[in-house]
Amino acid sequence: MKQISGIGQGPILVIAAHADDEALGCGGTIARLAELGQKVHVMFMTDGVSARGSGDAEARRHAALDALSLLGAQQPVFGEFPDNAMDTVPLIEVARAVEEVVASLKPTCILTHHHGDLNIDHQIVNRAVMTACRPQPEHCVQTILSFSVRSSTEWGISSSSNLFHPDVYIDIAHVLPKKIKALQCYSMEMRHFPHTRSIEAVEMEAKLVGARVGMNAAEGFKLLRMLVRDE
Repeated sequence: MKQISGIGQGPILVIAAHADDEALGCGGTIARLAELGQKVHVMFMTDGVSARGSGDAEARRHAALDALSLLGAQQPVFGEFPDNAMDTVPLIEVARAVEEVVASLKPTCILTHHHGDLNIDHQIVNRAVMTACRPQPEHCVQTILSFSVRSSTEWGISSSSNLFHPDVYIDIAHVLPKKIKALQCYSMEMRHFPHTRSIEAVEMEAKLVGARVGMNAAEGFKLLRMLVRDE
């Protein structure tokens, strides 16, 4: 089996607060990994709409299923934490939910949110992942990468500790159309340009991130942890 360098051949788990975060943050990478024959699982923590007082949670769920099918991911896990209010839940409860899924799927690599995002749910998910995946002996998770999400990461507090500075770049040039099609499944969440969460902005970002490292299009990640153990 071919693989993306640094990610390995084991199962991949994307842990996202809301359905659409996965497509925005790492949709191209999901598609690439799936093409290579790796099993990519996704865990959503909230329904993504209940905080608004309106919105169709079932429609959002169906959009997620359609998007992940296009990207080649496995059937997702849907959590039931309060949307945009995950800070009202003790962190240990969120971490335990992550632990249960990790124990079941045994991923070797996790992709999740950047800690400095504006959205509180994104922040909590990052903390829960790092708590649940403490580097204990024999723990299955070897690599943790964080991704950025349009209209959240770039709108966070502008401090050196919060800024997203990717140091891992994955070429998504040939799967960028798949990422765009997946985002079109979330039409209720996308906006018109020049909004940062528009199809045009996503395409431009992919090309700009790629150009920084000599690629036609790429997704950038921040390496949070990588363990290289003796066989």
